[in-house]
Amino acid sequence: MIVSRTNVILRPDSSRVMFRAFNPADSQRAVRIIARVMALSDAQVERALTEVLDHFRGRHHRLLPFFLKRFAHVREGMLTDQKIDDNRRHLIGAYFTQEYSLESAALFNPSLIWHPDQSKAPPGGKRFILSLRATGEGHISSIVFRSGTIDEQNHIQIDEPSRFVTVPDVEPNSLYEKPLFERKLTELGLANEFVMLLMSNLEETFTLGQLQDISRDLLRQYRPRASEWEPTLHSILHLARSNYEVFYSQFQDLSERVIFPFAPSETNGIEDARFVEFREEDGQTTYYATYTAYDGRVTLPQLLETRDFVRFKISTLNGPEVRNKGFAIFPRRINGHYAMISRQDGENMSIMFSDMLHFWYTRDVLIKPTFPWEFVQVGNCGSPIETDAGWLVITHGVGPMRRYTMGAILLDRDNPTRVIARMTEPILVPNDNEREGYVPNVVYSCGGQLHGDTLIIPYAMSDQASTFGMVSLDALLGAMTRA
Repeated sequence: MIVSRTNVILRPDSSRVMFRAFNPADSQRAVRIIARVMALSDAQVERALTEVLDHFRGRHHRLLPFFLKRFAHVREGMLTDQKIDDNRRHLIGAYFTQEYSLESAALFNPSLIWHPDQSKAPPGGKRFILSLRATGEGHISSIVFRSGTIDEQNHIQIDEPSRFVTVPDVEPNSLYEKPLFERKLTELGLANEFVMLLMSNLEETFTLGQLQDISRDLLRQYRPRASEWEPTLHSILHLARSNYEVFYSQFQDLSERVIFPFAPSETNGIEDARFVEFREEDGQTTYYATYTAYDGRVTLPQLLETRDFVRFKISTLNGPEVRNKGFAIFPRRINGHYAMISRQDGENMSIMFSDMLHFWYTRDVLIKPTFPWEFVQVGNCGSPIETDAGWLVITHGVGPMRRYTMGAILLDRDNPTRVIARMTEPILVPNDNEREGYVPNVVYSCGGQLHGDTLIIPYAMSDQASTFGMVSLDALLGAMTRA
């Protein structure tokens, strides 16, 4: 092992709570809850709401507006059209709201990128953003953020996170492009008569509302076929809702922002975001992250993009080779093409190229499990890092007793399908302090960075907490065996 450890550890903090919707499983139960609140006197409502705010307002921002939103979602459960005041609306909304501890179980699988604002970086150092997978009740995962600095001597300082966690505003993708949407439907096996009718009635760009309105009109127009076509419509709307945007106030602390599951494909979590600072040939920078959406049955690779970490766009990745986990985008185009590391078969590491960021059709196996510590599977630990020697890819290998260790490979800069060198031994294995956790015997990263001639590797310890390792680039390259 050639990676040195630091004493910087990020542990899950169960006090970091957000508010989210509470939906009783039985709709009639919701009706009864509303009826009970409606039976209270104005004085009782005021006392009950005051008690709620005394208990929870100090733990959250924007709580009352969320109560009003929740009331709007459940008001159809009211038995009459009786007009009610804001106090009663707020109280009803509170009964359909709950707290959720984002990090109560784990804070792990970190990805490090350099902060877009380096104005307050220490001399000779840099500011960074660290994304992490936070897991709470029900093993639901989300993306959270921390910020920090690394100085000239490679000392890492994590900024104190805010006490608050902020729920973002969410909006469906403002416009869908018909050719791309239609292509994805074909890939999903949904190219039937209903889809043809629907597409012929849509403009070249359309909104979710237009998609829903035209779909309803078609089902009414072709009423005898409605029951036959409704499953197709359900899949179409499922796809549409998997493309959306979340946004925050620019004045909110970065650590307050959480990307929580929203789309149907994400109901059981957003896992292992691999962030990369992507630079186009004209110098324009976009931060991309590939992550895994999980609905409890199926994993689905998704793409997140942002330029400011205030507004995030989430969209589906498409094409026959978009499957399984472990996708990581190169930080620039290679010979005019987007490039990505992948692991479709759950065993080998592959490389992919495409002219379109959202569509991927072919892949080539890059490396296979070769050494005992990676005989079960080999994959990446984040996006490739460009060096003068080539593209450095930190890898993970799974060996006996399903122990995860970390290694590295070096790819040709101009032709990254060619492996130049490879570690024959791990660069990091779980030690006695790291092997106990939610999933024992695991060290894992979703992306590091070069700081001068030092590679900074944030990594998770047994799927529970996170820390940092460091290694000289020269020492790492010198330890590799030429392919």
